[in-house]
Amino acid sequence: MLQRIFLMSARIAGWMPQAITTRPMEWLRLSTGLVLALGVSAWLCQLLFGHDIAVALIGPLAASAILLLAVPSGALAQPWSLLGSYLVAIMVASLLASVFGATIETACLAAGLSLLLMFPLRCLHPPGGAMAIVLVLTWNSIDAPGWTLGVPVMSIAVCLLVCARAFNRLTGVKHDKGAAANTHHTRDPVAERRVGITDDDLDSALDEFGEFVDITREDLEQIVRNTERSALRRQMRGTRAAQVMSRDVRSVTPDTSVLQTLQMLRHHHVKTFPVIDQDGTLVGIVSLGDLMGQVDASPGRLFAARMQIWRDQPVSKWMTSPVISADSHMHIVDMIPLMSRHGLHSLPIMDNGKLVGLVTQTDLIAALHQDLLMHL
Repeated sequence: MLQRIFLMSARIAGWMPQAITTRPMEWLRLSTGLVLALGVSAWLCQLLFGHDIAVALIGPLAASAILLLAVPSGALAQPWSLLGSYLVAIMVASLLASVFGATIETACLAAGLSLLLMFPLRCLHPPGGAMAIVLVLTWNSIDAPGWTLGVPVMSIAVCLLVCARAFNRLTGVKHDKGAAANTHHTRDPVAERRVGITDDDLDSALDEFGEFVDITREDLEQIVRNTERSALRRQMRGTRAAQVMSRDVRSVTPDTSVLQTLQMLRHHHVKTFPVIDQDGTLVGIVSLGDLMGQVDASPGRLFAARMQIWRDQPVSKWMTSPVISADSHMHIVDMIPLMSRHGLHSLPIMDNGKLVGLVTQTDLIAALHQDLLMHL
């Protein structure tokens, strides 16, 4: 008897999903966003189209709002998924309700047919099926039946989409998680995508599921790369910025002239200099590319005159600010994508607001080479 109870308890426990990985603050953010986005949309619907229509549509709209806020980068929560599924629901529900009437059977058929059409149209969105059911069942009970319901449905869908996206943006949630742009303006993929997994690998992995997966290729790539980075961080133990950075850092001030900076770059055989003000605060970074990119190709004396003016100007005019930096505790595995994504030749290391070192591409290569030798 006890064994049966134990087996039954284990089986019931197996029905429970894994714990949600989001934090309590994210729960509060989502709840607040749902109240605001849905509240504004429902209020506008009631104001423009009446109380009865707002009551009928608020259920599917609430489900859509949860998807738009909780999984904004998911395949089910994209703008076309929302708008396309609602368009499909309007057309299918109007056609079936006008032929077979507003019955439960018609509503179920409308939901199923809507789902069938969402796949080839690439607009799968579960609340779209709910919207089809609502439109069929309210076909004869609302003063504005038929195709005229399409106007309030699409209007409020657009309003909900705008409100949800605005709230996500204001609370720091990104919708576009694609790869970084290629700053070299060539046809080559960015450095972090030239090795390891490819788009074909990701598509193949998604296809092997054989069923719908609510994850975009971009999100899957991010998950895989984060997993690879976590594994590499574990293998490389505790190699931090403080262990590989250059500590005797040469720098310039904002008032240093372009000519002096170029001479210092040449003397020290480096490509970048931090720009430090009188208080020791990092205010910018200047590279050889920043300076040489300002040379005007004007001919003759005009070019010589421009060169004279240009090289006497303060470097503050050409420096990059604000500066992307890291602290001395950052793992070198985290610095690699940071520098690659932004095309950085060096990364200033800050502690308590002061520059304490500089990690260059050469420093990272040396550290990775040493780790490779240790594993071999």
